Amino acid sequence: MISLYHFPISQHSRRVVSLLEEANLPYQAVLVDMTKGGHMSDDYLSINPNHQVPSLVDDEVSLYESHAIMRYLCDKHNLETWYPKNIVVRAQVDQWLDWCQCQFGPEVKKIVFNMLFAAHAGLESDKQAIESGQQNLKTVAAVLENHLTKQDFLAADHATIADLALASNIYHLGLADQAPRSPAIQAWYDRIASLKGFQKSLPEM
Repeated sequence: MISLYHFPISQHSRRVVSLLEEANLPYQAVLVDMTKGGHMSDDYLSINPNHQVPSLVDDEVSLYESHAIMRYLCDKHNLETWYPKNIVVRAQVDQWLDWCQCQFGPEVKKIVFNMLFAAHAGLESDKQAIESGQQNLKTVAAVLENHLTKQDFLAADHATIADLALASNIYHLGLADQAPRSPAIQAWYDRIASLKGFQKSLPEM
């Protein structure tokens, strides 16, 4: 049985939950309550020394980093729809996964953490980081909008794990009312948000 260590507010956790639910893979959800320091406990650090979520334990396999977990699940369970084996399409999926993590993700963190979560962590909100994130988000969102005017999904003619990953970031921005709402992005997001797995991943707010 797969054990997924997660926290519902974490966009990285939600993208893995979306895949598990979409693929109907049985799993045990193990809550790591980051509001109570669960991610810093000795038991959890033995699973993920980076004190982040999600982490996955599958028999003798232990993994962290959401995109690595998603790739592993797709390869092990032959989820070719979600992570196509065609070398060109897979490269496109990987490209957008990396783009999500390296280009889009940092701006999401700057904005959402400082607008919503810094105070709960006993930290002062960094207004400069928010402004930087908002400015940079315009640039990366323009790249995404341009791409999605040409096709309905990021990397294939159907949703892949790249779409699940990026949509979890868009939802996260929405928590702070900062999600980009340009026409092509909105239409794409609505398509992903309608998936049952995506819906089941959402936190109770």
